[in-house]
Amino acid sequence: MSVIKPAETRRLYQQIADQIRELITKGSFQVGDRLPAERELALLLGVSRPSLREALIALDVQGSLEIRSGSGVYVCPQPKRTSGKATPALGESPRELMQTRSALESAVVILACARGTPEQLKQLRTIVTRMRAETERNRASLDLDRRFHMTLAEMSGNSVMARLIAELFNERHSPISAKLSSKYENPRTWKAALKEHEAILSALDTRDPIAAQAAMLAHLRASELRWVGD
Repeated sequence: MSVIKPAETRRLYQQIADQIRELITKGSFQVGDRLPAERELALLLGVSRPSLREALIALDVQGSLEIRSGSGVYVCPQPKRTSGKATPALGESPRELMQTRSALESAVVILACARGTPEQLKQLRTIVTRMRAETERNRASLDLDRRFHMTLAEMSGNSVMARLIAELFNERHSPISAKLSSKYENPRTWKAALKEHEAILSALDTRDPIAAQAAMLAHLRASELRWVGD
């Protein structure tokens, strides 16, 4: 007996990327052309700028476009492997990932305030101290960032939440998320993130769940803006 598999739901960035590739195929944009500015292109396609940015990143990953920092987005010779094919899934939408993290981790940090042990708080302080040292060397602290948030998840005492947060962090290695990180994360963004982690830790030290939740939401919102814009 055969099993019918449900059709895969296409992510919004895939649909937008398909629209842009169709415009290229039809000759609206030629090889070497610079695409219109984000705001203009978003209006043309009737989409939000964050969703458009994800689509542009997906096409950059595929080699259909080249995003040049400080210059714009340019049309490349279209790879033969993509001819006539729909844009493949390159990972979950980074914007939706951050929104999911905000919903989940704002609850986690409240539980962590109530249930975290002195030893776990000490671990968090050590992680932040190491993050500060890495930031002063202008080095990314992605592994330490993960450890900070996973330690908070463990402090919540909820293994399901911890597993879900781990899965969300794993998505940072997807092609679309990794490409975004390589283009938009830099020493300046990591310094801002360090201050946000310090604010979360300060609220946890005083066992203030309201302040801790506010600090977490501010951190994840700022991270989303740094990553995919508004």
